[in-house]
Order: sequence, then C-alpha cells, then structure tokens
Amino acid sequence: MKGKKISIDAYNAIYQFLAAIRQPDGTPLVDSKGRVTSHLSGLFYRTVNLLEEGVTPIYVFDGKPPEMKRGELERRRQVKEEAKLKYEKAKERGDVQSQRKYAAASAYLTDEMVRQSKELLKAMGVPHVQAPAEGEAEAAHIHIQGKSWAVGSQDYDSLLFGAERLIRNLTVTGRRKLPNKEVYVEIKPEILELSNMLRELGITREQLIDVALLVGTDYDPEGVRGFGPKRAYSLVKKYGSLEAAARAGELDLSDLGVDLRELRDAFLNPRVEDVEGELNLGEVDRESVLRLLVEEHDFNEERVASALSRMERAMSELKGSSKQSGLDKWF
Repeated sequence: MKGKKISIDAYNAIYQFLAAIRQPDGTPLVDSKGRVTSHLSGLFYRTVNLLEEGVTPIYVFDGKPPEMKRGELERRRQVKEEAKLKYEKAKERGDVQSQRKYAAASAYLTDEMVRQSKELLKAMGVPHVQAPAEGEAEAAHIHIQGKSWAVGSQDYDSLLFGAERLIRNLTVTGRRKLPNKEVYVEIKPEILELSNMLRELGITREQLIDVALLVGTDYDPEGVRGFGPKRAYSLVKKYGSLEAAARAGELDLSDLGVDLRELRDAFLNPRVEDVEGELNLGEVDRESVLRLLVEEHDFNEERVASALSRMERAMSELKGSSKQSGLDKWF
C-alpha cells in the first residue's frame, strides 16, 4: 500500500476509535471538561501512522442516510440503549470486563464529534470528503473514479458498491479479543479484490448482491429466514437470480420485505457525487492542531508535537515521491 491513496469510510473508522480507545473499565478518553476525546486521539495518531507507512488516507463522511436504512439505524439505536443498560448493571456489580464490553457497544458518534474530526483533518492537511448519502458508497465511487487505490472499511458493502479493492483492518492495530472468549488474535490489514473473488465464486457482482440480500444487508437487516452465506450462494449459483429461484418455487420474494429492484438499485446506483480535482495532501497547520488537541482538549503537548514532526516528515516524503513519479511519466 506504500505510495497509495485509500478512501476510508470515516464513520466506520471513528466508531472503531470510540469503541477501542477506552480505559480498562470501558470509560472513554475525556478531557478536563468531561468531553469524549477517543475519536480525536484515534484519528490523529492512526493517521500519522498511516502516513509514515506511505499511505495517504482520504476520509469520507456520511451524508443523509437513505430512507431504506431507517430500520437498520433504529435497530442499532436499540442495541446501543440495551448495551448502555447492561453497562450500568455491570458497573453496579463491579464487573470490569463486562463494563468494557458493553461500553464499547454503546458508543455514539455525535454531530460535534464529526465536526471536530473534520476540523482536525483540515488542520493536518489530510483530505476529507463529504458524501451526499452513504460514506461507504462515496468512498467506493472515489475509488471507481480512479482517485484512490482501494477503499478502507471493516464492512464488506464496499464490494457490493463496486469497489475493486477493499482493505479491512486498516484503521485498527495490535491484538483483538474474540467475542466471549479469552482468546486474542493479531490484527493485520487484509486486501479483498472483487474481480478475483467473483472469478473464484463463478458469479457476477449483481449475483453477489443477490447473495447478500438473502443473508441480510443494512437495507434488509434480517434478509430471508433460513438463508446463511452458503445456502444463499448455492441458490444464486444454481438459478442465476432471485427471480429465477422464485419462479422455481425455491424462494418467496415477499420475505425480503422490500422491493427487490429497489434493494439492488441501492447498491448498483447509490447516491454519490463525482469529486473534482485530485485528493492530495495539503499543508500542516501546527498551531491549529495544537490549539484543538492541547489547548481545547488537554492532550499532552510534547506527544502531539512529536507526532506532528513525524507527520510532517512523512508528508514531505510522500509529496516528494508523488512529484518524482509524475516526472517519470515523461521518460
């Protein structure tokens, strides 16, 4: 990935920071006024690390969610509320392990956090884009436009939106505890290439979308009862489409709960906008970064200043290599 631009689903990444950057009892990082700063810490230091690895991140922020996603958003809200209640009960009985688990599950990303994140990225000189709707769809569109080498997200929907390359675990690092087990696994970035995957499976992107619709997506969270990945793949592979499977009596399309063409269209023709010009690194505004992180939110000045110096060196190298590659095209 060295020397490459990656369009990153910003909300996906920031939620990871909010969930992971916490005290042992689940308490998030906060400043002297009690304001959460986990998102700023993760965004700042992880971005510096990516730049040092030669990766130029392009953060893409969500716009207004599609109407079809309302059900999934409500479900997520309920899950967070339930996790919050379980956190309070775990706190009462002094169960630190459960506190951290439920605190992470109840993390909220507020409008103020989004504003702060954009302000920080601007001061760092790191490109960010405001999507008209789904950030993940816009990140995939930026990639399809040829303005990024891959999409960075934990979700697989990027592939359904047409991204040729998806990089998972880009904004996480170290070890991760497996759910409900005292087992930790090392987290490393992984690259999925759509064309290779479709060739191996012997299906088209449209058919992959059909498989996903049976299993469940953000637009039809429950999918169709009784269908897991293997059964869904076998059905689509055998009949070619959900309509054909329905005609053969293998499927009742009404079980989807939403019009099939509308569901497919959400992935094949999402609401996105072309990005004009190149998405390049800008200049670092040290004073603005220090003001936001140190003066406003009590970050350690020495540590932030050190990270800024590392970032400036990394960005200088990236800009230099970019200019060199541009000259090489003439020879």
